[in-house]
Amino acid sequence: MNKSDFDFYLPERLIAQTPLEKRDSSRLLHLDKKTGAIEHGHFHDITKYLKKGDCLVMNDSRVLPARLIGSRLSGGLVELVLLRDLGDGCWECLSRPGRKTKPGTELTFGDGELTATVMDVAEGGNRIVKFHFEGIFIEKLEKLGKMPLPPYIKEELQDSERYQTVYSRELGSAAAPTAGLHFTKELLKEIEDMGVKTCFVTLHVGLGTFRPVKAEKIEEHEMHSEFCIVPQETADIINETKKNGGRVIAVGTTSCRTLESFAKADGTMEASSGWTNIFIYPGYTFKCIDALITNFHLPESTLIMLVSALAGRENVLHAYSVAVEEEYRFFSFGDAMIVE
Repeated sequence: MNKSDFDFYLPERLIAQTPLEKRDSSRLLHLDKKTGAIEHGHFHDITKYLKKGDCLVMNDSRVLPARLIGSRLSGGLVELVLLRDLGDGCWECLSRPGRKTKPGTELTFGDGELTATVMDVAEGGNRIVKFHFEGIFIEKLEKLGKMPLPPYIKEELQDSERYQTVYSRELGSAAAPTAGLHFTKELLKEIEDMGVKTCFVTLHVGLGTFRPVKAEKIEEHEMHSEFCIVPQETADIINETKKNGGRVIAVGTTSCRTLESFAKADGTMEASSGWTNIFIYPGYTFKCIDALITNFHLPESTLIMLVSALAGRENVLHAYSVAVEEEYRFFSFGDAMIVE
């Protein structure tokens, strides 16, 4: 298949720049994966599509405030985005301006509260940076760092918690698992009171999630790797759900990729952890998930390819054209769809 098979027209004005005041007031498009039929509603209507005995699987990863703005000791501003903890105070980072952050460059942040040395240049041009500090590094980040918002969001975020899910707890992501941003604690309680189980996986989202597909033949695209965990409790809930005839509903493509990476051929799970670079596109046979709650994704992205694998390319592109026509809001702070 060609990447152009997943292109669609999206007016720039539909790219949501800020979150809505109420998380669950976003719109919800329901797509029947068998017939392609579409219904419109709001996210707080999600209970209409859930049944007793189902289980929702959510990604509890929490976004690091991983964007640091400081200066070089030799003069001039510098911006780092922390991508991967390498241990011993070292991180793989994006840096701007890259040509000014050569190995040996000394950096300072927050009036010297946090300093760093550029150690090396990694594959792809990222920098290996060693941080120097007293106390706890995460506390320094919480104080000095900003949210690393996706490149298509141009406005500053007023409340950093709006780029976190209400159930986030495991720090480590460079971007939010955005399908979960629509849930409130009250809505989750209502869902649990219906007899729907909720459980969690952890996948730390990397900025590779925004990396475009460059290969014209999508089969030639190489996915980035991300670390993920399936706890024993989650494996037990999924296995019990399947045994009793319930559905496994992934909240977001990250939860979906985690489950499909570790599921056995019969869809059952064991507690697992490790790196995944699974690439799901049409022709893939799903082992574990039955339905998906997700946002609207970029044209020609691996994420729209994943949704197309579940619901069919024609159904998904038609749903997207309807969403554009109906002026749904797109991407991280945008509206949602449920595919079942």
